[in-house]
Amino acid sequence: MTAILLFFTLHWFLSLFFHSFFLHRYASHQMYTAKPGWEKTFYFLTWFVQGSSFLVPRAYAVMHRMHHAYSDTEKDPHSPHFFKDIWQMMVHTARIFSGFVTGKNVPDPEFTREYLPVWDKLDKFGHNNITRGFFIAGYVAFYFFFAPSFWWFLLLPIHFLMGPIQGAIVNWFGHKMGYRNYKIEDHSKNTTPWGVLLMGELFQNNHHKDKDNANFARKWYEFDLTFVIMRVMHALRIIRLKPVHLPQQKLKH
Repeated sequence: MTAILLFFTLHWFLSLFFHSFFLHRYASHQMYTAKPGWEKTFYFLTWFVQGSSFLVPRAYAVMHRMHHAYSDTEKDPHSPHFFKDIWQMMVHTARIFSGFVTGKNVPDPEFTREYLPVWDKLDKFGHNNITRGFFIAGYVAFYFFFAPSFWWFLLLPIHFLMGPIQGAIVNWFGHKMGYRNYKIEDHSKNTTPWGVLLMGELFQNNHHKDKDNANFARKWYEFDLTFVIMRVMHALRIIRLKPVHLPQQKLKH
């Protein structure tokens, strides 16, 4: 049981970190800069930890930029206010995402003007049913050897769809439940204490108020773990955080 819990926890938080750190705060918003070698490292690790649910960064970034431009309107690719349940929203989002990956859907130029990280070979390898199948087989094998009972196998679908599930949780609850620090046009909210468990991603009202601010926390009781890790990486000169707006967040370069 200990091995399963450890594996699930590591997969959840590593996938979530690279989702937030690389896909969201780098690919979508360019909140920091990184040398080419580090960018490739983050790209590879995002693929590896997301595994069977790997989200191609350029497609994710375009879709997320659309989300900010059209937040909670009919053009928003994943607003929860136009679907009966979270599963319908996930299916709708998956169709748009897949269209951007395959080229069937061509994004408006305004969503591709800013830098988009692209690694064609890894994208083709990672966004491939055979590759995804190997990851799924690996997850199943781990549970086969270490799960104390077959009830634990009910966790496997979460492993299979880890990236999309985490994104759906953020978009559904972050635009439906919680409190607002700022009155803005969309329905974004801060969901506490889940904002902590989702490594800052559920402080959606804060983020939508100032989408270029790398720190999603504002109040004393809000804690953005991803940003804390980014501060450490900045201090170690692994990344270079861009200037942020709040005085307590000013960083020396």
